[in-house]
Amino acid sequence: MPTDDYEDVSAHPGSQLLLDVYDDALPAVYGYLLRRCRDTTLAEDLTSETFLAAMDSVRRVDPPDPTVPWLIGVARHKLADHWRRMQRTAEPVGDPPETAHDTWDTELDRLIAEHTLAQISPLHRAILTLRYVDDCTVPRCAEVLGRTVMATEALLTRAKREFRATYPDDRGSRNPRQGARR
Repeated sequence: MPTDDYEDVSAHPGSQLLLDVYDDALPAVYGYLLRRCRDTTLAEDLTSETFLAAMDSVRRVDPPDPTVPWLIGVARHKLADHWRRMQRTAEPVGDPPETAHDTWDTELDRLIAEHTLAQISPLHRAILTLRYVDDCTVPRCAEVLGRTVMATEALLTRAKREFRATYPDDRGSRNPRQGARR
């Protein structure tokens, strides 16, 4: 029974449509976020933010059709917002993982790349993830980050430079050619 503090969810047709896709969308949205941030607590928080924002959106006068791809787009925006907040309050990151001589070279390369991404600035991490993990075009990255295409191209260039400078060489130290720019 609804109270004065809480509104009946089923009172809005858009809300019911969102509830209809919730079971299929929840694992897709959570998985999308977890693959990009590698932190279960953060992925859970961003998933909650995504569904809260979606609920607000479907209650508007001209609501969008709540589909899984649309919800992933909302999640992408929530992740970008998180990266922007982190850019303002950047914290130091720990040491890179030990580089054991394994036969899983690909897995090790992925772990080192993820660790390197965690060390660079959140805005640079955001643009590199959008462009190379999410396979977004530069104009789409600009749209998500709220920048012009030219500013986004420049940001992408700086982000690649910082990534290369931070990526450890074969001995586990930073790339000496680029230096450590921050």
